[in-house]
Amino acid sequence: MKKICIVTATRAEYGLLRPIIQKFIRRKEYSIHVAVTGMHLSPEFGLTYKEIEADGIQIDKKIEILLSSDTPASISKSMALALIGFADYFEELRPDLVIVLGDRYETLSVASAAMNARIPIAHLYGGDVTEGAVDDAIRHSITKMSYLHFTATLAHRQRVIQMGESPERVFYVGAMAVENAKTVKLLSKTELKEALGFDWGDNRLAVVTFHPVTLEDNTAGEQCRNLLSALMQIESLNIIFTKANADSDGRIINQLLDDYGRKHPETCRVVASLGQLRYLSAVSLADVVIGNSSSGLTEVPCFHVPTVNIGDRQKGREAGKTVIHCRAETESIAKAIHKALSDTFRQDIKDAPNPYELEGTSDRIVEIISKELMTDTIELKKKFYSI
Repeated sequence: MKKICIVTATRAEYGLLRPIIQKFIRRKEYSIHVAVTGMHLSPEFGLTYKEIEADGIQIDKKIEILLSSDTPASISKSMALALIGFADYFEELRPDLVIVLGDRYETLSVASAAMNARIPIAHLYGGDVTEGAVDDAIRHSITKMSYLHFTATLAHRQRVIQMGESPERVFYVGAMAVENAKTVKLLSKTELKEALGFDWGDNRLAVVTFHPVTLEDNTAGEQCRNLLSALMQIESLNIIFTKANADSDGRIINQLLDDYGRKHPETCRVVASLGQLRYLSAVSLADVVIGNSSSGLTEVPCFHVPTVNIGDRQKGREAGKTVIHCRAETESIAKAIHKALSDTFRQDIKDAPNPYELEGTSDRIVEIISKELMTDTIELKKKFYSI
């Protein structure tokens, strides 16, 4: 029986991986081992490993790596802890394949441990571009360590091939975020209000997620304050905030959000983690999504809801007509929000296509991995593919 290890470190990442995990579990020819690390195990970020257990998925291993700090030095130390923890875990488990998703520092350490253990890596989602974040360097590094590649767009596939990966191992499958957004049974407005204990009545609703721009020094606090100032200029707007990830300076943003929430309890709610169901439900009911999360460019367009994308964190990433880009300055943000809320813009995007959408994403990923594992065709001595 083939062993597959699937690693998750964040709430968002797990939401994308969940259908893949569930489909592999239903296949009796595999032994599925879910390893949980990073923010999932932190009370500060909502102990989101409980969401995995609530889905009936057995967690094989919990590997704690987070320190109570978000400085660059502490991030490096967390990476070291992840490398040590997963080195031991892979030595014990010896899986036939490791599946990782994304571009976070935890994932880089996991991939490094798997590479050293000569375990093949299947990577979702290489070839993307985010020029404002360290994610780019991490994502491309994981690509070069991986054997199978699954990309969200054709342009992403071409970039992975451009990095020397053989086209026969690079698959355009579309974004799991889009599949989830289109298949999850969403909560009604009443159900979401009850779940959050937050009633915004008939006011307009914004869902806001803002992360640090990790290739900028000491800008998180100023940019978040600019965002909050812009929000205060918008009349009759109620807000659901989701907190920042465990990136450098993420805690600065989260403290500002908590302070804002205490001062404006009637018009906003601050949540460490909404989880996939509540998040997608909130987005579907929102009048605008604001911040610098990748979700604003990937799954939010499925609902034809405007996204105000702030600053450089997502710079270079493909975006559809539903996305409005603005600078991380108060007036620029406020102007973009007013445009997003206008009837003219909403009418203009009502039929806008999503560049990340492709049918059958999770099925294709499972089938491709199964074919590779069951035919024993994996050869880790990769040749550089020259274009």
